Amino acid sequence: MAFIQRYHFAVCVALAGTAMVIAGCGHKSPPPRGAAEVGVVTIVAQPVDLTTELSGRTSPYEVADVRPQVGGIIIARPFTEGGNVHAGEVLYKIDPAPYQAALDQARGLLGSAQANLVTTQNKASRYGALVKINAVSKQDYDDANAAYKQALATVQQQQAALESARINLAYTRVTAPISGRAGLSAYTKGALVTPSQTTALTTVQRLDPIYVDLTQSAAQVLKLRQEMESGKVSGPGAQGVAVRLKLEDGSSYPLEGRLQFTDVTVDQTTGAVTLRAVFPNPQNLLLPGLYVRAQIVEGVDLQGILAPQEGVGRDEKGQPTALIVDATGHVQSRVLTTARAIGDKWLVTSGLKAGDRLIVEGTQGAKPGAPVHAVAAGLTKTIVPPPGAPKPGG
Repeated sequence: MAFIQRYHFAVCVALAGTAMVIAGCGHKSPPPRGAAEVGVVTIVAQPVDLTTELSGRTSPYEVADVRPQVGGIIIARPFTEGGNVHAGEVLYKIDPAPYQAALDQARGLLGSAQANLVTTQNKASRYGALVKINAVSKQDYDDANAAYKQALATVQQQQAALESARINLAYTRVTAPISGRAGLSAYTKGALVTPSQTTALTTVQRLDPIYVDLTQSAAQVLKLRQEMESGKVSGPGAQGVAVRLKLEDGSSYPLEGRLQFTDVTVDQTTGAVTLRAVFPNPQNLLLPGLYVRAQIVEGVDLQGILAPQEGVGRDEKGQPTALIVDATGHVQSRVLTTARAIGDKWLVTSGLKAGDRLIVEGTQGAKPGAPVHAVAAGLTKTIVPPPGAPKPGG
């Protein structure tokens, strides 16, 4: 019996010595028996562009309704509907005959007034010399002087009438007030137009560049400004906020725009503010009224935490949760706060920090508090079913 006890003691000493030798050689102890293997991603803090997608519609950079300044019959319409026109280009011609006659009449009346002015001026000058020697009465001099001043005023009136007649004659040539694309013409050759009509002859719109009006929640704008003031988020650079567009068919607009301004008034019915961006449009691909989706880089989160979406789940309350592997190799559950989705990742504002090992593979076998064997995501072993086992879905 004593021999057996000594033998057991010797075996225990030998095993303990073997364990000490292994530990002294620097080998890591194997994971606990039965520990599940999980794939993890190490979280890092990095600058993250804060991109917001907003809906909006395009609107012309400049719009001008073309209306007649004088009435008459349209005798020509030299422009092409839907074509490009330049500022000052003639779009409509109104019959100029009555306005030419009015101009000629005003010119004649001015000549008559100027001739009368010479006569009255000479008479007033002579009477001015005679009244000094009492050759004419003071009353006659006053009448002659008043007649001269009245003739002078008449000349000024006729000059203004002549200029008005000249302007009206020029208005018979209806020109484009701005450069742009002309729309549909509401009147044709032979139509009668009046200066007081409400219907425009046509509309000219400048489409290069073009505006894109977007709407954003006032709460989002306020939150972003607070983050910028705290220093967590950096604002746009000297070039301003960049804007990219997606068209109705899902394609991307090739040219980049810039945010021009943000409205200072909040819409009381929607709680949103209007943002206006300006885009180059040399090919006139963007037309007024087009529905678009805009991506705006509002700022940069200098210490952003991005978590792969496959590593984030939901609890029974609907809160985002994640499983991490702690320093001892055990699973811990974290409740997260997410700000937005960026690609295939969530931007996490609380619940994760740089250095955390987030489980993204093998989450089914990972239970909070249980030991696991963590490997880099993508390196987890594929479990081969034993021979004769039913195939998935079989």
